[in-house]
Amino acid sequence: MKNRLTALAPLLLIPALGLTACAGGGSTGAADAAETKTLTVYTSEPQAKIDQIVEAFEKTNAGVNVEVFRAATGELKTRIATEKQSGKISADVILAADVPTFETYAAEGTLAKLEIGNAAELDKKFVDQEGFWVGTRIIPTIIAYNTGALTAGPASWAALTEETYKGKIAMPNPDVSGAAAFNTAVWFQEAALGQEWLEKLVANEPTVLESNGPVGQAVAEGSAEVGIVVDYVARELAAKGSPIAVGYPSDGVPYVSQPAGVFADSVNQDIANDFVDFLVSKEGQELAVAQSYLPVREDAGVPEGAPALSEINLLDPDLEKIAAGQSEAVGFFNSLLK
Repeated sequence: MKNRLTALAPLLLIPALGLTACAGGGSTGAADAAETKTLTVYTSEPQAKIDQIVEAFEKTNAGVNVEVFRAATGELKTRIATEKQSGKISADVILAADVPTFETYAAEGTLAKLEIGNAAELDKKFVDQEGFWVGTRIIPTIIAYNTGALTAGPASWAALTEETYKGKIAMPNPDVSGAAAFNTAVWFQEAALGQEWLEKLVANEPTVLESNGPVGQAVAEGSAEVGIVVDYVARELAAKGSPIAVGYPSDGVPYVSQPAGVFADSVNQDIANDFVDFLVSKEGQELAVAQSYLPVREDAGVPEGAPALSEINLLDPDLEKIAAGQSEAVGFFNSLLK
């Protein structure tokens, strides 16, 4: 983006939570304990997925031990705000859901400029023009449906406002999920949807669950017939035999690119940059595909059962406007729930 945005309103602070170590593969025996360096990552990635990433990174980076604190994006932002107030962010790397969060941190001086090589292999829309973050996977939000309850799901966002789906929709909480907050801003600003569509959606009495995982489970078990959820959650459940199917809305698919960045406070800048570079390397992106994500590199393939990017009507809004308007959009959605 050409211009940095002013910081969003300060978040409410809560006491920082304890750091949990990731169950990665561990560094090799080539480096003794005195030479081992610890890299700390804050992420919203599911635990099993970040464990795999850490294991792969540590195998090729002897003497590096990666520790992870994982939480929903909203909780990560609160933790970071608390640590900043205390004087220093304890982590080296952040890998979380949405660009607006990273734009805010860049504007505040919270992030350092990246020094990585693999960004040149990516589409420019997944790379910050000023070098503070890079997208690491494409995570579309789609409409999933229970195949035991419905023979076909809603084909569009517009269809979700129909009477037939009243009380039958589950969706994630934008106060908790970074992807959900981003999507709310996209819907809010999309000319064909906007405030009127959000009003009609909430009038259809959706169940707002904490995050995408519970939404997928609700659809799979049938407590919700339809779910607004990230695509990989639904595809993974379907692969395990759950009666759930994925539909990519015809009126446009919002997505987050799960950016990664390095904190300016990091004392391990070189290793932190290596970790981010690994995420967007061919090896890192092939691992992302194996984890059911759509990659940000064209040479990494796509997950089994997933469409090619060219087959999805991805929405590419002005990210600067989305970042500036996200708080307003989430506030408007929350006001409709009261």
